[in-house]
Amino acid sequence: MLICKVVKPLVSTNRIPDFEHKHLQVVLDGSTQKVAVDAVGCIPGDWVICVGSSAAREAAGSKSYPSDLTIVGIIDHWDPDAGKPSPTPTAAPAPPTQGGSA
Repeated sequence: MLICKVVKPLVSTNRIPDFEHKHLQVVLDGSTQKVAVDAVGCIPGDWVICVGSSAAREAAGSKSYPSDLTIVGIIDHWDPDAGKPSPTPTAAPAPPTQGGSA
């Protein structure tokens, strides 16, 4: 399973009959854009759970369905930065010393 962010719908009016009337979404998997069958009705900006391979075909409606990525769930709460180490603060340079002659 993958966690992806929905970018925008993808409209394809000319397609094979096996695609039926399923909606397609462009999703981000890291920095890579992919096309996923939308089996749950998500909208741009949603964080979603996607499955691939034979699980994607079955989740889209049939093992013979031509999909290799299907959205199977919308994540209610997700912070993509949670668990990442926070940036280490850099030390401020020492102030110049004012030395006098004795």
